[in-house]
Amino acid sequence: MSEGDSTMKIAVLGTGTVGQAVAGKLAELGHEVTVGTRDVESTLARTEPDGYGSPPYAVWARAHPAVGLASFAQAAAAAELVVNATAGGVAIEVLHAAGADNLAGKVLIDIANPLDHSQGMPPTLFVKDTDSLGERIQREFPGTRVVKTLNIVNANVMVNPRQVADGDHTMFVSGNDTEAKRAVTGLLESFGHTDVIDLGDISTARGTEMMLPIWVRLWDALGTPMFAFKIVR
Repeated sequence: MSEGDSTMKIAVLGTGTVGQAVAGKLAELGHEVTVGTRDVESTLARTEPDGYGSPPYAVWARAHPAVGLASFAQAAAAAELVVNATAGGVAIEVLHAAGADNLAGKVLIDIANPLDHSQGMPPTLFVKDTDSLGERIQREFPGTRVVKTLNIVNANVMVNPRQVADGDHTMFVSGNDTEAKRAVTGLLESFGHTDVIDLGDISTARGTEMMLPIWVRLWDALGTPMFAFKIVR
């Protein structure tokens, strides 16, 4: 993947709300998109909404016929760029299922957050302060160019930023590879993000991941997840 690519083969790992939103947007923009899942047959066989009340994947898939579905490994192997849209607690396990060789050399957009719901709501973070999920993924897959982004907003705002304040808000990127961050920034801009700040290397993902506790409390206070952060300068 390089800056200026018009369309790409992209794997989106995860069939939940975030995966569906990102895959749908990428397909709308003309990219060749394949969603990765553990088991294709069981994913398509589900008839119940997920834990967040979203319709089963098969319902979404019928409305998005251009988006493929494959195993994590098959999706990652065929892709030029990979998006980790899984729950944070299973992210590294899923990426191993996708295969280190299939991820090597590729840009991995990491949207996952290290949320721990074991004690109920609001969730805590299972890694913070001195480490981050983004860093753990980069250490586990040193040949992959990890870029942390999009993890501080609701799935709808990720892909349609103009739904909040006509897009007048800020997104961040964190990663060790400058070219990868530049390319991901271009992709974010194609979504409609107009203010993207490069925070620095992957260790700066600690900051954006630790925004989640305030994000959860803002959702409760505002009664809606349709909000975003704006850095005024």
